[in-house]
Amino acid sequence: MKPELPDAFLCSLAAAVGEQHVLLADDERAPYEMDWTRRFQGRAAAVVRPADTRALSDVLRLCFEAGVAVVPQGGNTGLVGGSVPRGGEVVVSLRRLSHVDVDPVEERAVVGAGTTLQQLQEAAAGHGLTFAVDMASRGSATLGGMVATNAGGVHVVRYGPMRSQVLGFEAVLADGTVITRMTGLAKESAGYDLGGLLCGSEGTLAVVSRVLVRLVPVPRYAAVALLGLGSLAAAVEVVTTLRRELPSLLAAEVFFDDGLALVREHAGLPRPFDRPHPVYLLVEAADEADPAGELATVLAKAPGVGDSAFATDSRERTRLWAYRERHTEAVNAAGVPHKLDVSVPLAAAAAFEVELRALLAKEAAGARLVLFGHLAEANFHVNLLGLPRDDERIDRGVLELVAAFEGSISSEHGVGVAKTRYLQLSRTEGELQAMRAIKAALDPGGILNPGVIFTATPE
Repeated sequence: MKPELPDAFLCSLAAAVGEQHVLLADDERAPYEMDWTRRFQGRAAAVVRPADTRALSDVLRLCFEAGVAVVPQGGNTGLVGGSVPRGGEVVVSLRRLSHVDVDPVEERAVVGAGTTLQQLQEAAAGHGLTFAVDMASRGSATLGGMVATNAGGVHVVRYGPMRSQVLGFEAVLADGTVITRMTGLAKESAGYDLGGLLCGSEGTLAVVSRVLVRLVPVPRYAAVALLGLGSLAAAVEVVTTLRRELPSLLAAEVFFDDGLALVREHAGLPRPFDRPHPVYLLVEAADEADPAGELATVLAKAPGVGDSAFATDSRERTRLWAYRERHTEAVNAAGVPHKLDVSVPLAAAAAFEVELRALLAKEAAGARLVLFGHLAEANFHVNLLGLPRDDERIDRGVLELVAAFEGSISSEHGVGVAKTRYLQLSRTEGELQAMRAIKAALDPGGILNPGVIFTATPE
């Protein structure tokens, strides 16, 4: 049964956001109660949809005073269960906090937390600008959620993750206090970087309502190359060369032939080359001058390239990108996946892949592995199909393997609830104690996203 909230409390929420924006019926709450992968779900006591910072502040103050836990939610495209209720919380949907104000002179924008990445991209494009972080879920991923998880996407090799794009912020603390720092100064050392702290905090320290983000000029020219290679080691060698010799490098994405087969089956795409290759590397370069010749020259020196396809016009670039970008939707269409977003040192990437496949062959022979990711950062998305939804035995084995390579159990998706048990694999005890102290200071009642990053009660 749905947890019940006192009538007086519900009336106060309705006064803050409007009665039509306090959702109580099962069918109204349902879209907010399951994550995009369909692996994580729970029952919300209510879904509340504030339209601005003041209303958000009122909602959090009411929840703080009543001791009611809150789950902040943006586009609900999270992949680690951090944006859906576990049972009895109030889901605070930020989708109505959607607005974009572009400053073309300063090349930046003030963006509401509920604004989708695509909405920001379209608003910026009217001024010849774009947002540096890009990902396949651009139509549904929101800026607040991207800040909360320190999202990376496909352009990290050139621009860095979300933390590198945030120039200012407005957020609401657990008790309703609004904190704002929207000056956007290029240099400042007056105290703690609270905006940087909120990036990656997954809604456990405060709820972001607005952000001031940097924009970059849209490159005049772009070129994409899809390469077929014999091994991941060969792909790493190519990426190492590109990073050293191609200043216009924008993206370097890797996927494998078994994953390509799933994408082709799902999307009806033709095979990119006449013959299959174990590994595929998709590279994009972009600049004010046409980078196609420079890209071709650098790739001509790279060893191990079996086949290649080049594209410079927009339609053909999109066609080649589809082989990589449609991996996530193909995985989800095939079943409920276990998704593990990890990173290892680039020099260890090839050895990690070999040991990962050996581990799965030994411990989960019936599971289907779909591996892809951002090779320049050695950030791999490990997708496992065919495992029981609640069986974490293989998850643990994969994450322990990552730790053995001195990698991270979460590269860009966050810890959520999926990886709380394994946080100690990537953080020292001293770090964990400091993080818990920060959490306790900013959210003394523990109402913000309980059970995310840390287990609800320390183990």
